[in-house]
Amino acid sequence: MSEIEKIIKELGCELYDTESVSENGRAIYRVYITKSGGVSLDECQKVSQMLSPIYDVMPPISEGNWFLEVSSPGLDRKLTKIEHFKLSLGEKVKITLNDKSVITGDIKAVDNEIITILADEGEQKISFNDIKKARTFIEWQKF
Repeated sequence: MSEIEKIIKELGCELYDTESVSENGRAIYRVYITKSGGVSLDECQKVSQMLSPIYDVMPPISEGNWFLEVSSPGLDRKLTKIEHFKLSLGEKVKITLNDKSVITGDIKAVDNEIITILADEGEQKISFNDIKKARTFIEWQKF
């Protein structure tokens, strides 16, 4: 476990993922945190306050000025690690495979590197290595 993960854990949260992006000419380092029951704005602020001095000394991005953002991964979130799929059991997911085919359904099980999706076509087993990208989503009901 990294020092950053330990700090986040001490604050009652878990590190979900990180990413470096460039938006509107600004370099942004995003830290996504999670916990059972959801993450509050106060928790994001506390994590940001703890990480800022560390990143001032050891920047996560080597390119000049950058900004730190700490947030929850959200309801519609990327699944980039096998652990993300395990944390999302029972949720709806849209998976694009390396062959560009798309599977949509509910995550039923995750066994080692095999993810079982309950899709309209029935149960489908997918190797994690065959996934190009995956994202959870919310299916909104019409009234």
